[in-house]
Amino acid sequence: MTTPDSTSPARPHDPVGDEDRAWYAFYPPGVPRVIDVPAEPSLGAMAAGAAERYGDRVAFSNLGGTLSFREVDAAATAVASYLQKELGLAKGDRIVLQMPNLLQYPVALYGALRAGLIVVNANPLYTADELAKVVADAQPKAIVVLANFADKLERVLADHPIEHVIITEVGDLLHQPKRAIVNLVAKRVKKMVPAYSIPRALPFRAMLGGDPAAFTDPGVQPTDVAFLQYTGGTTGGTKAAVLTHWNLLCNQEQFIGQLRAVLEEANSTVVAALPLYHVFALTVNCIGFFRFGGHNVLITNPRDIPGFVKTLDASKPDALVLVSTLAGALMDNEDFAKLDFSNVKISVAGGMALRSAVGARWREMTDSDIIEGYGLTEASPVVSVNPTHLPPRVGTIGVPLPSTDVRVLDDEGNEVALGEPGELAVRGPQVMSGYWHKPEETAAVITDDGWLLTGDVATLDEDGYLRIVDRKKEIIVVSGFNVYPGDIEDAAMLHPKVSEAGAIPVPDDHAGEVPKVFVVKRDDSLTEAELAAFLKERLTGYKRPRHIEFIDELPKTNVGKVLRRGLRELEESRSQTPAS
Repeated sequence: MTTPDSTSPARPHDPVGDEDRAWYAFYPPGVPRVIDVPAEPSLGAMAAGAAERYGDRVAFSNLGGTLSFREVDAAATAVASYLQKELGLAKGDRIVLQMPNLLQYPVALYGALRAGLIVVNANPLYTADELAKVVADAQPKAIVVLANFADKLERVLADHPIEHVIITEVGDLLHQPKRAIVNLVAKRVKKMVPAYSIPRALPFRAMLGGDPAAFTDPGVQPTDVAFLQYTGGTTGGTKAAVLTHWNLLCNQEQFIGQLRAVLEEANSTVVAALPLYHVFALTVNCIGFFRFGGHNVLITNPRDIPGFVKTLDASKPDALVLVSTLAGALMDNEDFAKLDFSNVKISVAGGMALRSAVGARWREMTDSDIIEGYGLTEASPVVSVNPTHLPPRVGTIGVPLPSTDVRVLDDEGNEVALGEPGELAVRGPQVMSGYWHKPEETAAVITDDGWLLTGDVATLDEDGYLRIVDRKKEIIVVSGFNVYPGDIEDAAMLHPKVSEAGAIPVPDDHAGEVPKVFVVKRDDSLTEAELAAFLKERLTGYKRPRHIEFIDELPKTNVGKVLRRGLRELEESRSQTPAS
């Protein structure tokens, strides 16, 4: 496989597919070992091509409004022109997008990418402290934020000014009078928009007034950076995976064959329940299904299960993209069982491991399987998937995608025997070029010959199926979102009454697992309620410990590092002790 620029760090370092791999036998008919070079040089060009091919078909729907492919492209071009001509932004400048799944997201996304900007996705649930870290690291010149979260941005701007703040409201891309009604209800009735003051902020709809004829093509190349996608990587902390247009274009080309095996191109409806700012939904829904000509039904608030069920009933989707915990919550709703699932051809669980009980129950209720795969932010993100034309192998993450090679390595970097556990290493065109401005951390996870060390412990079966058996990196996965123990520990130790802290995952029926923090007090007066309130101000909801336990001392290594394994063993021993 060749790339448009052989000097790109995102290129495959040798042609994956030249050697026989057992997993090739499980590719759907017509899926090649090696993908073709993507036809378009950039994601903006891809969007324009999709608009030309699919025209007036519905691309996105949300809250009763729709956007056709042509409308997405026209609005994105207007936004791109406004960013260039009115705001003076240039190729390579960073822009933060902070909103849930709304019609505004794909318009802002493709507009920014068309203008050659680098998109920085920010979780709307970030605390002011968490957003401040991202802003300080990425140094954006602009941000598009939903008004519901602008109060936190106001606090960030005091120390980290951003030149251009664009504020959108929930209904901004709905037709009148619904737009005005939805925005009014959000502010006045539901009180969803806290008070804020950002005097020079611009309304989102102003960008739609950009002159498409004035747009200047910035000449975006495949190797140009498209996203700074923030992740804790293997060690936590604030760091961004640098993902190029090439990375994302290749990744959607890698999995699109799996879609074609079960869905009709340009005639499919998919429910996007995961947030588009999450790398999985970003690649699969906002980019992949858009390229495929699919209709994405955007779910703004997946926690509203009754509303979600009504949307499923109305949309009659061919495909669903969700997480295991959300699938479980849906099935607990009595109206879900009454739905007609005859259209559903594929359901994909991303973001976290699929619980086997959830998969079995889903098949029983919907007469269709949930397909599980594997990915990580540093790989754009999809690495492997259970083949869509075959019954899924429960407990596996499927087989590697085309143009993807994998190895399972011991601690010295040598391949282990088939079936033996080791660290999963991945190579392919979807692998990031590195971490933003962090060469040492990049060198720790990407080898000289281009292998990404994932930090996950896996086994490779004789026929090429992969299983994740443990995590070398100590992340906690809460409903599909990565939580890094170090972030929790750092926040806890900012409290003046805390001496030391150690965080681990504990099982949870709803979220899969949740954080628990063990704390050594500096002051005996510290209470759980006091520490919980302190952490609430510093950590996003899913990162907050659900359990706090005070302990006399933490287990440590001989050099004084907190031994989280010791905390896990302590927790496990307690769960196995019979009640007296």
